[in-house]
Amino acid sequence: MRVNRVKQALKEGRMQLGTGFAQLRSQDVVRILAAAGFQWAFLDAEHGGFGIETLQDLCRMSAYAGLSPVVRVADLQYALVARAFDCGAEGIIFPRVESPELLEKAASWTKFPPAGIRGCGITPLHVDFEPVSIGQITEHFNEHTLVVLQIETVKALEARDELLSVPHIDAVMVGPVDLSISLGVPGDFQHPKMVDAMEKIVESCRKHGVAPGTQTRNVPLAKFWKEKGMLFLGCGSETGMLYEGAKSITSQLLG
Repeated sequence: MRVNRVKQALKEGRMQLGTGFAQLRSQDVVRILAAAGFQWAFLDAEHGGFGIETLQDLCRMSAYAGLSPVVRVADLQYALVARAFDCGAEGIIFPRVESPELLEKAASWTKFPPAGIRGCGITPLHVDFEPVSIGQITEHFNEHTLVVLQIETVKALEARDELLSVPHIDAVMVGPVDLSISLGVPGDFQHPKMVDAMEKIVESCRKHGVAPGTQTRNVPLAKFWKEKGMLFLGCGSETGMLYEGAKSITSQLLG
């Protein structure tokens, strides 16, 4: 059974680089991202347009290509989490989290009993046809599933210590756009209010043994937060990279 190398590396304090993936419904994009050196991608089922069949295709190809598929579900609902896992997700991102009580309930959906209440939909495909028992499967997936919460509002920022105290949380991914809006500085990602808020999140993550992380829109911002200790670090998106690469070629050749 596959080891979740991203989760393992985060536990060891090693930065893992990922990217957003929300629009292009092609398994070849997965292969390109993996070949380029990305270690994970969050497949966006919150703001993206992926249906469940596409999500399954992308998760399955990600696993074979060596890119860890982490699904951002649309809401904290059991059915969305369960189906993402059954599609092959190696991790889950919970968006718009503000309530420790709801987060604790949602986190329980990511673990098989006795650690949680996840229902078993594992097939031979999920374990690459290895001859393993159900007990071995549930123990392995409990250990290797990555659970990520997003802090995206002032309310969540203020409740960060309670949120980070919830069992089974492995990492945070700050949602910088929504957080900047909530702080009253929309899109100003290096405003002192934003930097202060995110530094507080990093500090709380370290206190609670949770890997701090964020999504960023460009390399300079990613470098800035890498130097400040972000470990679950996302940069760019598949559509943004395609556009920027194409624009670089046309601007140089067409003037």
